[in-house]
Amino acid sequence: MAASEEHESIISDEDLTVAQPDVVAFLEQQDALREEFLYDKLDGERVKCGVCQRRCNIPSGRAGYCMTKLNISGKLYTTIYGVISSAAADPIEKKPVFHYKPGSTAYSIGSLGCNFRCVFCQNWHISFADGVNQSEFCQRQVTPERLIEAVRRSNSAGIAWTYNEPSIWLSYALDGAKLAKAEGLYTVYVTNGYATPEGLDAIGPYLDVYRVDIKSLSDDFYRKLIRIPSVSGILEVAKRAKDKWNMHVECVTNVIPGWNDSKDHLRQLADWIAANLGESTPWHVTRFFPYAQMSDTPPTPPETLDMARQIGRDAGLRFVYLGNIETETGQNTYCPTCGRLMVERSNYTTRILAITPDGKCSHDGTDLNLKL
Repeated sequence: MAASEEHESIISDEDLTVAQPDVVAFLEQQDALREEFLYDKLDGERVKCGVCQRRCNIPSGRAGYCMTKLNISGKLYTTIYGVISSAAADPIEKKPVFHYKPGSTAYSIGSLGCNFRCVFCQNWHISFADGVNQSEFCQRQVTPERLIEAVRRSNSAGIAWTYNEPSIWLSYALDGAKLAKAEGLYTVYVTNGYATPEGLDAIGPYLDVYRVDIKSLSDDFYRKLIRIPSVSGILEVAKRAKDKWNMHVECVTNVIPGWNDSKDHLRQLADWIAANLGESTPWHVTRFFPYAQMSDTPPTPPETLDMARQIGRDAGLRFVYLGNIETETGQNTYCPTCGRLMVERSNYTTRILAITPDGKCSHDGTDLNLKL
């Protein structure tokens, strides 16, 4: 059974948010409703969303699983256009992205909703929020033009769609990314990777960085902790970002004790990244902390992260970093050939030491897959 078919069979109409007429009127007044461009019209005023791999089949008057896609009389609308729940001028290293414009600032924005239900979600207050009925506490009517003005005021070099899942914000992200590229700003997706291929292709020409979570290669992990049936679509779209659109790709794996922390598990992940995204793809292995429905799971032991880093190196990955943990060297970039320190990072302070303008080691010319 295909992933989209399985979702259609397990998500019933009763699981989907109902939109009352006064709420729709409010969203219209706030200019938060925009018709989506990736959906199919079905019989009986139903629609099938094409933005994420759930491909929700939605009856009129209800919203999709992410609680941001609303069917109004047989047309699909986003309910979060220009709706911002969080905004901050962050170091790009905080995303984490280490090999694209190191030391720069990315104006980071998030909205409401998510197509995942991770039982350990750190941003559940916005990711699990109802994007149809709860946008009143957000900043609204932030047009792409107003977004660019905010980026300029913050002296940021780029925009990162983050905090909640950016792929469900496609219409707004696409308009913003087009304008950002015209203004000479870089663009970043911090994503769970569950966009459809056509969703990725829509924004592909305007997206520079694809920072994707690859939590596991186990479907069982994704079914039990994330509530999706398979990881395969995430892997396919990550490869598409690199191969078709030549995006800069970096991967993050949050290492959770008892779930994805075994040697075999980590080795499979490292081998897949090296074989499919390239040995120079940065891999961030990050420490899990108890949270939400996994508050009884202990933090990741530091030695497990050290093991993961070594497994990554043994698999041929040239740049493996440690995250969510204090470390003297685990976030530095070293030349894989001569071993010299290339980029020093400490508490989001970045020092570029020995890199040529085209991203190579200034001592021996090794390509570091790094864009200054």
